[in-house]
Amino acid sequence: MIIDNTVLEKLEKLSMLKIEDEKKEALAKQLTEILSYVENLSELNTEGLNASFSTLEGGTPLREDSSIKQPEIAQHIFSHAPHAENDFFIVPKIIE
Repeated sequence: MIIDNTVLEKLEKLSMLKIEDEKKEALAKQLTEILSYVENLSELNTEGLNASFSTLEGGTPLREDSSIKQPEIAQHIFSHAPHAENDFFIVPKIIE
């Protein structure tokens, strides 16, 4: 897949990011290269692999799942969002 200006503009709108005009061509090239790499991965034969295959002996190490309340982190993140309300990001509707 080749990322052209139309796709790049749609990605810009959906991500609510402003891409400077002088960087658009380089970014489109980089995204095209990334997608080409991902398409190469689809050519791998994974027929004989178990879905839970892991290179770690004994599986993935687990850690205790405990929550930590640090509201200042959330406030810092939301302060950089273009639109946020009640600790939620407000994003454009993409499904009609």
